[in-house]
Amino acid sequence: MVNPDSFDTFESTDRFVSRHVGPRPQDVTKMLATVGASSLDSLMDEAIPSTIRRSEPFALEPALSEAGLSARALELASLNHPPRSFVGMGYHGTVTPAVIQRNILENPGWYTQYTPYQAEISQGRLEALINYQTMIADLTGLPLANASLLDEGTAAAEAMTMAYNVARGKRSVFLVADDCHPQTLAVIMTRSKPMGVEVRVASVEELQLDESVFAVLVCNPSTRGVVRDFTALSARAHDAGAMVVVVADPLSLTLVKSPGEMGADVAVGSTQRFGVPMGYGGPHAAYFATHEKHKRRMPGRLIGQSRDSRGQRALRMALQTREQHIRRDKATSNICTSQVLLAVMASMYGVYHGADGLRAIAGRVKRMADSLAVALRAGGAAVVEHERFDTVTVACTPELRSKVLARAEQANVALRQLDARHLSMTLDEATTQPDVEGLLALFDVEPGRLAGAGAQAMGSFSSGL
Repeated sequence: MVNPDSFDTFESTDRFVSRHVGPRPQDVTKMLATVGASSLDSLMDEAIPSTIRRSEPFALEPALSEAGLSARALELASLNHPPRSFVGMGYHGTVTPAVIQRNILENPGWYTQYTPYQAEISQGRLEALINYQTMIADLTGLPLANASLLDEGTAAAEAMTMAYNVARGKRSVFLVADDCHPQTLAVIMTRSKPMGVEVRVASVEELQLDESVFAVLVCNPSTRGVVRDFTALSARAHDAGAMVVVVADPLSLTLVKSPGEMGADVAVGSTQRFGVPMGYGGPHAAYFATHEKHKRRMPGRLIGQSRDSRGQRALRMALQTREQHIRRDKATSNICTSQVLLAVMASMYGVYHGADGLRAIAGRVKRMADSLAVALRAGGAAVVEHERFDTVTVACTPELRSKVLARAEQANVALRQLDARHLSMTLDEATTQPDVEGLLALFDVEPGRLAGAGAQAMGSFSSGL
């Protein structure tokens, strides 16, 4: 009879080690000879001071086989019970089309090659990225978009840097609306310090433009879910000689006025909700769009169209002198911060659904949010009134707030605690009618309040899930 333990020993000490531990015994001998050490122990004696070395062996459990380790990892993972999140803050549930998940997200041909420097073998990836740029340009109403950045906070900080460079250092104040996402504001504050930029944070209504301001940043929708038209603010900023940066949710841009139509100079944001799973918080591909005149100061990489040696259409990375592999000290892009895989996924999501499909998804999200707000209001909740896209905010007494949060924890649902008096709920593509009914229950509102036109509206795009 074969001893089953022998399989564990063989797997852990032979197959696994030989695949994952590079040096073979003869390789180790050669390397030791090269550095003049007689053994690994003597090498360690020379390299690591005795004062920090451990003399006793570690009390470790017996090694697991590769299959055993995978099973143990799954066992530990099953102890997690992640809540259904309605927190928002730039991270949303989304439905990744199976064809994108299988053929891009899970395909090494796509997910291992982040840098399309070799244009002759990267035409497919370059086409996906130029699709991404075109999609972002269409959504933002601005003519030039890059092939993605790290995340929304990074893109906002890059917009600040570009605007500061456009002003040639003659102005030093960057105005930021206080209702942008806190993580975005945190990145801006961190990046501004070594630049010598003064960041002034105020409400949209209290943003004061003067000759020291080189740019102003606002968010649409805001972190509280408020949708605004910044056309008048853009005009005031331009009159004062300042640029305007709008942080915008790309899904909302299928329904609301685009940053370009509002007169913005730069638009940035995250494309996570375009078919990219949340991934335990990110990061996710961000977009950056602006005008042609800023193309040489624009961060990130640009994909352009050219002609090959035979005169046929060919795609390539444009303005490569800005790339890290060409002029590292002058780079505005590097090999990893452009999040190519996730940008490709977002572009394919746009291709998969098309303009009408994206509008239908956005329309359903807005109808769900409006229906939730109406039902909560009818049930006696103090819904904060504003133009919205996907977020509903409720003003709560301390007693109601504690009761709702306790119910949410019991139901394994995560709400956003905006402050001591307000809770908010952000809906997304993956939200269902039972989800909305569950949110109503947290506030002691009967699901029947959704009956009628509101419930019918919510179900009108259910076939897309």
